[in-house]
Amino acid sequence: MSTTADLLKRAAELFPGEVVTQAHVRHFDLPLGAGRFALITLDNGHDHTKPTTLGPQSLAHFDAAIDQVEKEAAAGEIVGVGVTGKPFIFAVGADLKGVELLGSHEDALAIGKGGHDVFKRLAGLAVPTFAYYNGAAMGGGVEIGLHCSYRTVSAALPAFSLPEVFLGLLPGWGGCTLLPNLIGADKAVSVIIENSLNQNKQLKGAQVYELGIADALFEGADFLEQSLTWTAAVLKGEIVVERPVIDRGEGWDQAVAKGRFLADSKVHGAAPAAYRALDIIATAKNGDLQQGYDAEDQALADLIMSGELRSGIYAFNLVQKRGKRPAGAPDKALARPVTKVGVVGAGLMASQLALLFLRRLEVPVVLTDIDQERVDKGVGYVHAEIDKLLGKGRVNQDKANRLKGLVSGVLDKAEGFSEADFVIEAVFEEIGVKQQVFAEVEAVAPAHAILATNTSSLSVTEMASKLKNPERVVGFHFFNPVAVLPLLEIVRGEQTDDASLATAFAVAKKLKKTAVLVKDAPAFVVNRILTRFMGEIQNVIDEGTPVDVAERAVEPLGLPMSPLVLLELVGPAIGLHVSETLNRAFPERFTVSPNLKAVVEAGKRGFYVYESGKPELDPEVAALLKQGDTVLTEEQVRARVLDAVAQEIGLMLDEGVVAEAQDIDLCLITGAGWPFHLGGITPYLDREGVSERVNGKRFLAPGVASVPA
Repeated sequence: MSTTADLLKRAAELFPGEVVTQAHVRHFDLPLGAGRFALITLDNGHDHTKPTTLGPQSLAHFDAAIDQVEKEAAAGEIVGVGVTGKPFIFAVGADLKGVELLGSHEDALAIGKGGHDVFKRLAGLAVPTFAYYNGAAMGGGVEIGLHCSYRTVSAALPAFSLPEVFLGLLPGWGGCTLLPNLIGADKAVSVIIENSLNQNKQLKGAQVYELGIADALFEGADFLEQSLTWTAAVLKGEIVVERPVIDRGEGWDQAVAKGRFLADSKVHGAAPAAYRALDIIATAKNGDLQQGYDAEDQALADLIMSGELRSGIYAFNLVQKRGKRPAGAPDKALARPVTKVGVVGAGLMASQLALLFLRRLEVPVVLTDIDQERVDKGVGYVHAEIDKLLGKGRVNQDKANRLKGLVSGVLDKAEGFSEADFVIEAVFEEIGVKQQVFAEVEAVAPAHAILATNTSSLSVTEMASKLKNPERVVGFHFFNPVAVLPLLEIVRGEQTDDASLATAFAVAKKLKKTAVLVKDAPAFVVNRILTRFMGEIQNVIDEGTPVDVAERAVEPLGLPMSPLVLLELVGPAIGLHVSETLNRAFPERFTVSPNLKAVVEAGKRGFYVYESGKPELDPEVAALLKQGDTVLTEEQVRARVLDAVAQEIGLMLDEGVVAEAQDIDLCLITGAGWPFHLGGITPYLDREGVSERVNGKRFLAPGVASVPA
């Protein structure tokens, strides 16, 4: 029988690069004469920019600290034990770098059991235990606290979550078992399933208290001092913590059913983590903790050895690491300062851009358009959005006044742009219009000003071709809604110089966007892949497959919305325009659907009506559709769509549209909301054998976004 020490020693050997967290024990007398107290502080020796994680060696240090306090508690030398973290960080869970290295089910099981064995010892101490959530707490960090008798939380805590399901795991060190037994199944399902699948939504300190996870809430400035005074009062019986009675009847079952509905709506059965977590929450109803822990161990090991988890970790690393250090970006020292921004256009997209530049750069932003009414409407939109931020308490009155004072609108480009360092156009998607706008801007803007285009599919090189200084034109393609989607495709035209490109990347960083360097190729990355994807769906519909079959065919991908709902969001006219652009560039692969053309010409906003609350094919659209007699099954449709996407990605990589397959995935995750559990798209195509069937090779090396061989 392996001991905890054996399990952790074996796991540590597999992960020699761990950033080790120490567990420092110190003793002091509590206030109010409550007695001698032991406080364990988790600290990896780095500042808050390197959060504390829990790898095998870190767990071994925590285990050793418990050895010490266990003896002291048994001997009556202490009245309680507390756990807290270094400044701004409590602990953010298991070290994912170590999880990636695990190559066998046995090793994965050891990680689950090792964590459980250590944390159970904390719960089993002879004295009351207290967790003081002083800063960011996630995953295993949250679970340490769940094993304690009591918990306090800082009002300044910025992020608290059980994010495992988001990545393809589950809270496997007690979270699935203890949380529903503490706060009830309904609230636990919200934290474990709903928040995770809602783009890893984080809780603030006050919400942690309101949910009943923490027993007391204190201000950040003197959080530990207040927590220790409260601890003393609890130990002396002056404060009695009362917790609500948990509904272990129908309410529990309804909560699990709600969780399954949420999981179905987000991942459509395509990723197992949420369902495994819900199975454990369902069995936790009987309050048998050990049964729950055993189920967590098995589920954790199974998921660690799954392709979905490896894809989830791969996606997480893309967003957290590659997204912050863009491949191919020039030396940031070449970037020029941006002290004033010009926006050509004052429509909805241009107004969203103006608001973003204003909020992130806090420099003067000036909009221009063809008449005063449009200019006033654009500035009015920005003012109204700032008022909304003020109403929500996101900015104070002084900041709101300052931001409003920085935005202006004029008709005369010479007046507006004579001192601008960065001018972006967001006008009609037509090459002649864009060329004319840039010629007008070049005539009045300073010689060093960057001229950026928000084009979604047109050639940046062609746009710049008639200018005296084409080297300062750069593609700066945002995704709608601008405030929500993080991706920014930065397009290098044939003439674009390094200084202009470096400035574009520096601005993107200040805008807090995920920038990816893209070659000037038709429709760049996201729109090219989505248009090929959508085009194939439209082709099978045109050929005769029923609309609902074509839509259901791609449900196993777990995409945020079905293809035709996405088309509605983008707008059929824009979808048609992009497909026409790509058809001109690559007529052998990109078709223009006659049915889509008919829908656009009829002025329809999409294929569906929503009278019943659910999407149903619009009878007027159904009457427009002219279909052939080739009817495919869902499996045939899916194979055809995936083959087309794999072929297109292979060609894009051959053309050098981006540096590597990783950039394709980063673009789809941050620009189109493709799921983390797919890792974007290329790991899924590799895992399903599509890459090799179509291109004769995988996109990623074995062990990248997959279990090491």
